[in-house]
Amino acid sequence: MESATFEKTLQAYQRQRPFRQYSLRFVSGDEIKVDHPEAVVVRAGVGVYISPEGAPTLFDHESVSEVVGLPRIQR
Repeated sequence: MESATFEKTLQAYQRQRPFRQYSLRFVSGDEIKVDHPEAVVVRAGVGVYISPEGAPTLFDHESVSEVVGLPRIQR
């Protein structure tokens, strides 16, 4: 994924109101489900995801294959 597209896409997902979960799918086949608007920080083509347990995962624009919106969870 291009760096500019990567940042704009993630910012759009982070800024949606109300926030909706989304998933980061990686070239490796791994996937992260983002369940909080502040769980991902992006700058200069690099991102960090902080899990609910506090564990960081670093990734860059080249490792992400797609960003997918998840269906709204009924509460």
